[in-house]
Amino acid sequence: MYNTFTLDNGLRIIHHPSSGNVIYCGYAIKAGTRDERQGEEGLAHFCEHASFKGTSGRKAWQVIQCIESVGGELNAYTNKQSTVYYCACLKEHLPRAVDLLTDMVFRSVFPEAELEKEKEVICDEIESYNDSPAELIYDEFENRIFRGHPLGHSILGTKDTVRGFSTADALRFTRRLYRPDNAIFFINGDVSFTTITRLLAKCHKDIHALPAEPTPPFVPPVASEISVTGTHQAHVLVGRRAYDINHPRRITLYLLNNILGGPAMSSRLNMALREKEGLVYTVESGMASFADTGLWSVYFGCDPHDVKRCLRIVRRELDRLMNKPLSSRQLQQAKRQLRGQIALACDSREGFTLDFAKSFLHYGWEKDVRALCEDIDRVTADDILAVANDLFRPETIETLVFA
Repeated sequence: MYNTFTLDNGLRIIHHPSSGNVIYCGYAIKAGTRDERQGEEGLAHFCEHASFKGTSGRKAWQVIQCIESVGGELNAYTNKQSTVYYCACLKEHLPRAVDLLTDMVFRSVFPEAELEKEKEVICDEIESYNDSPAELIYDEFENRIFRGHPLGHSILGTKDTVRGFSTADALRFTRRLYRPDNAIFFINGDVSFTTITRLLAKCHKDIHALPAEPTPPFVPPVASEISVTGTHQAHVLVGRRAYDINHPRRITLYLLNNILGGPAMSSRLNMALREKEGLVYTVESGMASFADTGLWSVYFGCDPHDVKRCLRIVRRELDRLMNKPLSSRQLQQAKRQLRGQIALACDSREGFTLDFAKSFLHYGWEKDVRALCEDIDRVTADDILAVANDLFRPETIETLVFA
């Protein structure tokens, strides 16, 4: 289902053929929060914003107009491990999209006057984020779980670090990490793969491979303690470090996490805390897998007086999964539910495109939904019991409370 090719300068290309008149394409780069050095907290996200502010061949307004003038959409985002620039447009405008995206990623000049304006935009984004304790608690929790490592830093950085960034900082960061051999170009659409490779080869004729720089490995920090701050509602996170992307138990945790606190209203935590007791509006569990470590957590918001009661219920549900194997019927139902959720998620072409791009960037393999479902089907009740006993032991779980 995928076409792949590597240019002479190291840029990997992945194409998923699909029908329709709209294409989704972009660059994904291994340049995220974890690649920031001391004093650079927030620089990856800053460079993402700043790349819209002008290139060697385009002013800021020309960057915006290039795709929007033909009805397309241009966007970008930064996370812990990558920065992604992408657009959606009619397939007839593919040459325009490839040229613009290549210009932004490899030829941005980061003009100082434009950066000064964008700094205040990002500072407003930071303040908006700080006004949401339900989101802020995740940053604080990750900072404790990954203490001392860039994975624990806020993606946005702080107002002080952002206001201190300069053109030289942005150029230094992007020259170090925005390399063709450290990136991929991805595309989903009804376009000839030969056309795609020719367009990219032309755009990259003067972009050369550079020496690679190793990603700093994750070193586990010491355990953290409960923290309490002043908010109207209590926000609570419990969790711990979990499995990296290549760990043999990752798929089992994927299924187990969905049973425990996935998006369905029938998840065990939602039934126990909301449907039966009426103690919370939101409860969810989540997992994230990185190249060399991972994270699993449970979040809920409740009345401050109910925190201890909710924590006891969460602990009870974790203990049930540790001590009582799923029946054959429960296991098959859980697998059927997750397969359906995956199918619905893949129905969004944009989301599907960004997902297979992430997989190819970091792990070198194309996203194959059928293979993923086959891996899920191989999970046994004993596998789930083993992962629950590995991760859910009370002495290994950390708790953070904003109340």
